Amino acid sequence: MDKTTTIRESQGDRLFMFGIYLFLTVVLLVVLIPLLYILSSSFSSPQAVVSGKVWLFPVDFTLEGYKAVFRNPQILIGYGNSIFYAVIGTLVNVTLTVMLAYPLSKKTLYGRHLVMVLLVITMLFDGGLVPFYLVVKNLHLLDTRWAMIVPGALAVFQVIVARTFFQTTIPDELAEAAELDGCGDIRFMTRIVLPLSKPILAVMTLMYAVGHWNAYFDALIFLRSAELFPLQIVLRNILILNTIDPSMVSDVDQLLAQQGLKDLLKYSLIVVASAPVMIIYPFVQKHFVKGVMIGSLKG
Repeated sequence: MDKTTTIRESQGDRLFMFGIYLFLTVVLLVVLIPLLYILSSSFSSPQAVVSGKVWLFPVDFTLEGYKAVFRNPQILIGYGNSIFYAVIGTLVNVTLTVMLAYPLSKKTLYGRHLVMVLLVITMLFDGGLVPFYLVVKNLHLLDTRWAMIVPGALAVFQVIVARTFFQTTIPDELAEAAELDGCGDIRFMTRIVLPLSKPILAVMTLMYAVGHWNAYFDALIFLRSAELFPLQIVLRNILILNTIDPSMVSDVDQLLAQQGLKDLLKYSLIVVASAPVMIIYPFVQKHFVKGVMIGSLKG
């Protein structure tokens, strides 16, 4: 007769798990409550926001904040610019990263260790902000869209992660078998390597896209024309400088009399600026979770 062994948790184990769940619950509340407050405030009336009546649920539900946000042409321009920088910039980033990381993962590449050393050196040493600015200026990129893309076209950390993925996921035997079947390097890359690399591509796409979407400092020092500003600069002007374009509120004169209009616009704009990343993440979560575990497990 087979004996079935039942493993029972000790009192100490139960207390430990209770402590873990309690800690995670507290962390969840610390992160979630401010987000709910911002979301609720964006749908509440200016009077309710100023008087402090809003907490977790909207008070005097209204969409006036969002209407005012989307009536501002500068916000719409900034939104379009951020989409352009995120899409084109991410495409450039991922393309260059794969083009560099995959060859470095091949043992047959002569001098690959030297190239990796040179890449790592760039992570440890930096010329500083002034030389960086002068390089961008001498390349005639100042006050152009490419100033937001070219200077950060390649991230060494992403190259290292992608190279590790290719080394552990794409075996040399697969490349040799494809070569025997007459498959060239480019075809092997597009037909075999890239379809097998969806997890790392999802990770790089999300990391690069979020970086471009949140880009702020580069735009602050490289851009001067308002028509090139990304959404984060527009958000800065409203949140920090408290400047509001008159065209934003031209049709809401009644709300202008309320002191809470600026706060209402701030919360609405924060939600609008955060929405794209929150919408994209669920679609790449499966590959993202798998990709971020690269190198943590062996076998």
